[in-house]
Amino acid sequence: MEVPRWKTLLAFAIIYFVWGSTFLAIRIGVREVPPFLLAAMRFFAAGIALYTWMIARGERSPTVRQWMSALLLALLIFVVDYGLLFWAEQRVPSGLAAVMMATIPVFMALSEIALLRTQRLTVRLMLALAIGIAGVAVLVSRSFNLGGAPVDTTGAVALLIASISWSVSSALTRKLPLPESKVMSSGAQMLAGGVLLAITAAALGEFQRFNPGGVSREAWLALLYLTVAGSIVGFTAYVWLIHHHSPTKVGTYAYVNPVIAVLVGYFLGGEALGARTILGTAFVLISVIVITTAKAKPVPPALVLEHEKENSRQPMSRAGRV
Repeated sequence: MEVPRWKTLLAFAIIYFVWGSTFLAIRIGVREVPPFLLAAMRFFAAGIALYTWMIARGERSPTVRQWMSALLLALLIFVVDYGLLFWAEQRVPSGLAAVMMATIPVFMALSEIALLRTQRLTVRLMLALAIGIAGVAVLVSRSFNLGGAPVDTTGAVALLIASISWSVSSALTRKLPLPESKVMSSGAQMLAGGVLLAITAAALGEFQRFNPGGVSREAWLALLYLTVAGSIVGFTAYVWLIHHHSPTKVGTYAYVNPVIAVLVGYFLGGEALGARTILGTAFVLISVIVITTAKAKPVPPALVLEHEKENSRQPMSRAGRV
């Protein structure tokens, strides 16, 4: 059965523009709500919604072993990756935060070399890594006379750690026991992530600093947008696309999201768009395109068979930014 063209266009528009615009929504939210607490509210609400929906549809709840895997991934993805992203956006413009997070494929390539051994350090890959590093250097270095302030160093380091954490979690996902349903798996991870983020927020004293009555309608709307549009609707569109189109085509969101985030931050958030931002973004995106279009190293037949068996038992559940 042929998929209606309008559904495809709508789904791509969602993962391109909604996911690209969530970076500005985060920046709006963290102006008034402590970052880890804001992230906790977003992912707990989205996680409980997805989990409840799947249970209502008759899907089995994760086993104890699968919940343990979800907790480990939630720590890496939601506490470290998203927690640091939300925290960094107190110091880094939303567009530049998106560009820094676009370095994830760089670290994923390194993870595949070191952990999965499905990639080798070719000349092409080395060049791509060098271009990506150059892009980050352009954004953070005070040595380049490109106009505009460089990215806050502490915020940049936090974003790079977040990117590394995401890449490690992506590699681990292939090895950990998780529910077969991508929606249930991601719902469980979001739910676990929301709980862990709330614990982190409590440990950092964010509940004491939070005054719900002092939060503006704009910040509450940003949280609503992040939860419903960014997590629930965006993830649903992504899963639908993965089932109807090639992963390579769907994965183009990795190139588009940073550009959308920079433009949204400029036009709606009043963020600067100078030579530094344009050049740094171009370098990072070139690096991402080269890395994601590179062919993986051929794997020996025995390892292919073993990998296929692993995939049949432990399917991938991570799906892009949610």
